[in-house]
Amino acid sequence: MGVLWSERFLWIHIAGLAALPITLGLCVLGLGVGDPILPIWLELALVGGIGIGLTLWMQWQRPFYIFSVLAVALRPEQLTTNQQRVLSLFKTSGARLWTVIAALGSVVGLWQFYKIAPIAAEVVPLRSHAAGLLLATAAFLASSLFFQVPLSALRVLFIGDAKVLATEPYPVEQIKRDFTLVGLQVKQLLPPLVTESKAATTKARIENQPPVSRPSSINPQPAQTDEPEWIDPKE
Repeated sequence: MGVLWSERFLWIHIAGLAALPITLGLCVLGLGVGDPILPIWLELALVGGIGIGLTLWMQWQRPFYIFSVLAVALRPEQLTTNQQRVLSLFKTSGARLWTVIAALGSVVGLWQFYKIAPIAAEVVPLRSHAAGLLLATAAFLASSLFFQVPLSALRVLFIGDAKVLATEPYPVEQIKRDFTLVGLQVKQLLPPLVTESKAATTKARIENQPPVSRPSSINPQPAQTDEPEWIDPKE
């Protein structure tokens, strides 16, 4: 198991991929509402520019602060050394390249969704194409977020241990400035792992035990007794 495989925040955000089919479905439904009021390329530019552009800019300039869940975030001062290394890995050139590739894939996906959108026109309760475009834009923005962030977390998860340990921890005082950190900041967000709790308990017991004196193994002296020495009667 790698150094970062026990980092639960990575797994929480990787699990966000499960929301991707829902947000993409809403995007298709929005694109299928009514008749186009703008040229096709302009509508796609609107949906993709907001949905892909904002997420791409965020991940390129100020990556999402991975140590948060919904509207609650772990204070930067509470991060472990490995967690600070994770943030450093999100700011590398490899992470930015990964972000661009994911954005290009999203562009191709948006065109495919636009082509199948008329199939969903009959099941959408909306009738205004403008409202449909608004729904599609918001849903595609959420889709980009649920795609980019888990993908970045997956990349970090499979980086070799040697490279992870060789990475400099990200300076705590620069985290709020260089990462997108939103929500209430708390000292502890997830309960400690069972193994960590047991290790801490064992360490506390060891530290509280009195020192045990051990007999020296050098020139051991025979035990002194009060019994008289036995004498052979033949002597």
